[in-house]
Amino acid sequence: MNAPDRFELFVIPEGRRKVEMEVDTKIPNAATFKIEREDHTLGNMLRAQLLKDPRVLFAGYKVPHPLEHNFLIKVQTVPGTAPGQALKDATSELISEINTLKNKFDMDVIRHRTFEDAKSTQPGLGAFDTGEGSGQPGGLDPTRPGMDLDF
Repeated sequence: MNAPDRFELFVIPEGRRKVEMEVDTKIPNAATFKIEREDHTLGNMLRAQLLKDPRVLFAGYKVPHPLEHNFLIKVQTVPGTAPGQALKDATSELISEINTLKNKFDMDVIRHRTFEDAKSTQPGLGAFDTGEGSGQPGGLDPTRPGMDLDF
């Protein structure tokens, strides 16, 4: 009916840029960035990543209107550091952290599949094994390493 087309959520309109910067004239070393076609998911992750940086004094974001597909993020840094550089560094670090998390997840999936394959070839290690005969409560396999959950 009146719903906007789904592509409007991710296609950047002609004449607009993905990221626009507006320098704040009232606050030293501050700028507001408008990021198109993104929402709270990226806004909150960027804000949190920026706040980990000791060069960043303030970082906050807001979505101006729920029907607009963009958010504003304000960054204030210490003298000698540009807000744009801090945002660029935070973005790179965030991408690196997400790749690390993805790699750990993929390795755990491979580990789980390997365990399931080994379990299906050994008698007595079915999905509903109660652990009887293995000496382990709940059918836990003492040879399987635990999942690595340190982020």
